[in-house]
Amino acid sequence: MKIKKQILFFLLIGFTVSIYAQDTLNITKLKTVVATETVLYTGTMIGLHQLWYKNEPSTSFHYFNDNQQWLYMDKIGHSMTSYYVGKIGYNALRWSGVSEKKSIWYGGTLGLMFLTSVEVFDGFSKEWGFSGGDMAANVMGTGLFISQQLGWKEQRILLKYSFYPSSYTEKRPNLLGENFLQQSLKDYNGQTYWLSVNVASFLSNETRFPKWLNVAIGYGADGMLGGRNNLFISNNRYFDYSTIKRQKQFYFSLDVDLTRIKTNNQLLAGILNTFGFIKFPFPALMFEESGSFKLLPIQ
Repeated sequence: MKIKKQILFFLLIGFTVSIYAQDTLNITKLKTVVATETVLYTGTMIGLHQLWYKNEPSTSFHYFNDNQQWLYMDKIGHSMTSYYVGKIGYNALRWSGVSEKKSIWYGGTLGLMFLTSVEVFDGFSKEWGFSGGDMAANVMGTGLFISQQLGWKEQRILLKYSFYPSSYTEKRPNLLGENFLQQSLKDYNGQTYWLSVNVASFLSNETRFPKWLNVAIGYGADGMLGGRNNLFISNNRYFDYSTIKRQKQFYFSLDVDLTRIKTNNQLLAGILNTFGFIKFPFPALMFEESGSFKLLPIQ
């Protein structure tokens, strides 16, 4: 299972801070941004190479079709990573005084650059390969950020993430995770990805609709003990969980846009901005591919 891009996302999201745009170019700040991004990019690529590729056999550049794996959950994870790394890149350039348009195009494509590099690594790895589906997802995430920033000069539709542990990790902990942190990265059964829409931003300035309250549409999947099926070998034993139904899940819920909560405290603003990618827990209506509806107390 390829979780490199999700780990990359959680590593980089930790560097998100609340920074305020300025319109005058500050060369010192710009040099700091460029140097920091260069160090992060170089360090991340070296780290990924050492962790995932160093001991794996290499081959000539080739493609790998993994579009049918994990019911597209991994693809949405790619989009989210590309979206938020681009958002970080844009904010950093605006903080240094780079113009709005240049910040959008140079900073907003940062996630696409990072993830394309990883895909190229995959393309030379015998175990994996360059995934066109992954690249398409990367482009979609970057496109979501750039198009909104160009059209509205703000992010009205956010990509968000939530996680609740599933029962499937007990059946295959080596693949789905042995503890909460591993499971939050590896277990797609427990993950949900959301399109969180800020309603007030589409209404008039006089609206009384809370500016921090969003409507969220989610996508998840269930019953997955492997990428394509539920048959696997572990510790020289064969396991057949094909009776477990693999199915897509769709959600409707409310959410809170933490970035729209106004505060003069820069530390608090930084915390709100850093954790803004996490969907705020609310009751949710879930529709499963099998046709059943469920009202969940929290999601």
